[in-house]
Amino acid sequence: MSSPDPARPHRGTIHLCEAEVLSHEAHAADQYILRVRAEACAARAQPGSFAHLTCDDELPMRRPLSIMRVDPEAGWVEFLYKTHGHGLTRLSRRRPGERLSVLGPIGTPFRPDPARPRLLLLGGGVGIPPILFLAESLAGDRRADWQPLVLMGSEIPFPFDIDQAPASLAGLPASASAALQPLESQGIASRLSSAAGLPGCYPGYVTDLARHWLDTLTAAERNQVAIHACGPTPMLRAVCALVAEYALPCQVSLEEYMACAVGGCAGCAVEIVRDGQRQMKRVCVDGPVFEAAEVRFQ
Repeated sequence: MSSPDPARPHRGTIHLCEAEVLSHEAHAADQYILRVRAEACAARAQPGSFAHLTCDDELPMRRPLSIMRVDPEAGWVEFLYKTHGHGLTRLSRRRPGERLSVLGPIGTPFRPDPARPRLLLLGGGVGIPPILFLAESLAGDRRADWQPLVLMGSEIPFPFDIDQAPASLAGLPASASAALQPLESQGIASRLSSAAGLPGCYPGYVTDLARHWLDTLTAAERNQVAIHACGPTPMLRAVCALVAEYALPCQVSLEEYMACAVGGCAGCAVEIVRDGQRQMKRVCVDGPVFEAAEVRFQ
């Protein structure tokens, strides 16, 4: 039996299965939450990994979707997506009981550092699912006394139950009064932002809200902070500028168009500078999570 190839750590970790649709909920602004039974994927998925789904039997090209939640015991995987193009539009028509092909989990996950337990988790738009997955996974992680603060931004209604927080959070303006009920019910602090005037949301970008919080910390407190972020490219550019200004470690999960999603086509390659060397890395299997300081956005 041959030993694993260290240059291809994803070999043997990606599973192909015919998954049953368990539920498919429609939300405002063409958003959907899809839950499928995919035991092998659920058993190995980690925050930041994604799956490649067949949207319709007539469409040969799969679509990559970030994993939002898993239940390894029940064997299900959950995704949040917004219809964009004919592929995801066809996916939105799939009903419970139908089956679709799922390839996953794929990609490198977020890697929280126990030495920096004050985690600032930033999610925007399509980048919300992996941040929600990461936040909820910390509840059962005993490596550190994690203190996550989740800040989410969106220009369309959030597809979750929203609560008015019973009290303000230190370092955040009173205008940020809305919180995600799924996180608050687990004792995870969260606040929302929107430039679209959504009720209870801070009126601005999620990075502006993050700056409010960071500015109230002492130097000793900042030394315990690390940032993890996922969202559209303009948001991640702003995150990278923010962490450079405050000299904070940060991991970002990139969004890229991709064809094969398993490293064969290199169509999702991005420029990374590592150890002073310019390299091209594939978002699918070398990422999607990278150190923010290494990423060079085009």
